[in-house]
Order: sequence, then structure tokens, then C-alpha cells
Amino acid sequence: MKIIAIGRNYAEHAKELNNPVPGVPVIFMKPDTALLKDNKPFYHPDFSEDIHHEIEIVIKVSKEGKHISEKFASNYFEEIAIGIDFTARDIQQRHKEKGLPWELAKAFDHSAAISNFVVKDKFADLQNINFKLDVNGIERQVGNTSLMLFSFDYIISFVSKYITLKKGDLIFTGTPKGVAKVNIGDRLEGYLENEKLLDFLIK
Repeated sequence: MKIIAIGRNYAEHAKELNNPVPGVPVIFMKPDTALLKDNKPFYHPDFSEDIHHEIEIVIKVSKEGKHISEKFASNYFEEIAIGIDFTARDIQQRHKEKGLPWELAKAFDHSAAISNFVVKDKFADLQNINFKLDVNGIERQVGNTSLMLFSFDYIISFVSKYITLKKGDLIFTGTPKGVAKVNIGDRLEGYLENEKLLDFLIK
């Protein structure tokens, strides 16, 4: 199982970090050791002073495929979830300034929190799904898949041109604006439409 993540897939998020809006998907990866499941707490690492939350919708790949046509991409996933891509923003910024890869900022242990999955057929329109993150009961990030620069189907097609997708692979599809620092003691609650799927603490 591998975790593939899409950066800068919401224009307003790219702008809030003073990044250019990409013309093609920005791809990075996380190892399976990044997974944080079952609403277990996230333990703030001591190597960063600026860990940011990034709420995202996550696709679970349902069968193997490569060079997948966009028009058939919807056949390659059946479930979605809410996830949080934790990012060591201070480390990422230092690496960006030097033109270095992002792995230390993105791929550390438990940096990919994920909820239980929901069947995609539950949603009338996959390109109009609301999701949000509350921190300590205050709405922090609000997104809708209609604002994605690259749709679920396009992402699957694009990634599969370079990397074979296998059953069980996870794709984090990008975060809307509103990313911010997390602090020890914070409570994070993630919603897919009106259903709360994430609820855990920063320790």
C-alpha cells in the first residue's frame, strides 16, 4: 500500500502560501508508516515548531490499473474518506528555499490521519461534496470538491501514467485554504458533508 498526495489542488490554498497555481498536479508520497487511524491522538513531533493541518478527501483505489483513461477512472475507486495531511511547514519552507524534496516535512510518522471510508455512491455528485475541519469547536477549513483544480478522475488518470495504482492505495486529493498550526491540546474534528468522521486530539 502506498499513499500518493496532491499538492496545491485548490487555488486559494496555493495563494495563501504564496505558491503558483499549478498547470498539472503536484505529486508527493508518504510511506505506510505515516498512517494514523481510528481517531488515535497525533503526537506532536519535537523536530518541528510549525506543524500544519491540511484537511483533504481521500480516495481508496479499488483495483490495479495503469495508463487509466480519465473516462474510466471512476471504475478504480469505490470509497472515499476524510484525511489530514500533517505538514511540518518550517521544514518544508527551508527545503523549498533550497530546492530540496519535501519528504521530511510530509512523510514523517503519523502524518496522514485518516477516517473510516464511506461508499462513494452515497453522494449524488462527487464534484460537489462539502467537507470541513473544526479545531477546538471553531470552523477552520471549509472545502467543496467543485473547487478542485484537478478532479478525482483526472488525478487517477494522471498518476497512473507514471505510477501503477494497486488495490488499497490511498490518494490524498488536496486541501482548501485555511491551513494553520496545530498545538498540543487541540481537538480536530473532520466532517464529510454533515457526518463527523474524524475526532482526535493533538498530544
